[in-house]
Amino acid sequence: MMGILRKRTRKIIVNIIIAIVAFVVLAIELYPIVITVLNSFRRDINILSGQPFQLKQLTLRSYQLVLKNMGFQLGMKNSVIVGILSTGISVLIGAMASYGIARFHFKGRNGLAYSFLVFRMLPQISLVISLYLMFSAVGLRDTIGGITLAHTSFNVPYVIWLLLPFFTAVDKAYEEAAMVDGCTRSTVFFKIFLPIVAPGLVVGAVFAFLNSWNEFMYALILTGVKAKTAPVAINGLLGGETLTWGQACAAGTIMLIPVFIFTLGMQKFLIRGITAGGVKG
Repeated sequence: MMGILRKRTRKIIVNIIIAIVAFVVLAIELYPIVITVLNSFRRDINILSGQPFQLKQLTLRSYQLVLKNMGFQLGMKNSVIVGILSTGISVLIGAMASYGIARFHFKGRNGLAYSFLVFRMLPQISLVISLYLMFSAVGLRDTIGGITLAHTSFNVPYVIWLLLPFFTAVDKAYEEAAMVDGCTRSTVFFKIFLPIVAPGLVVGAVFAFLNSWNEFMYALILTGVKAKTAPVAINGLLGGETLTWGQACAAGTIMLIPVFIFTLGMQKFLIRGITAGGVKG
């Protein structure tokens, strides 16, 4: 009896500790977001003077100025376009590469797989100069196509490794049965494998989109006026003679909205995909 009580007490204590740690981590993660959202409703003079937050300070002036800012409007538009394009290309190429690595046995297969991982781990600053020179030479600098390719370059390795457990876990019987029925390899991939690993594709798409949406280094150096994305446009609000912190916070809050909508809309598939990948891998 005492042993059962001790186990229950220990379990309760462990759950309490986990809950406290989770709460602390959540508070640390949410603190910058809360500060950004609150400051987006304050005037610059209130922010710069260090005055404590008060309800009477609330104003929509920063949002009005940001939404009228043509540079920010262009940046948001470009971010949406680049995010969608790079996500679609990354998931398609990444799924094909992951399928090939998982289903075909060839010399150097493991080395090829790890080479993608190593490439993903390289710091962006070590690659961006080469990309800048290459894009300038072929006319891709400051274009939607150029920044899309740059974002795709770091999303593809991520998607490949994320999808490997999903493709590896698919029973070969599906593939063999389809081949016996006369399906080509491409038909097997698109009509058999992709529907089965759909949860993994959703997870890859969500993280690829978030990576592209939040990317700053490539967008700062590889774009100029025409193809700049929202992070670069927000950075521009902090330059010049005055620091428009209210507008920067308002723009940052607006940038959060599509992310929340996209993530919450895919939440069911996201959880299912992460769970499936963790179990199957």
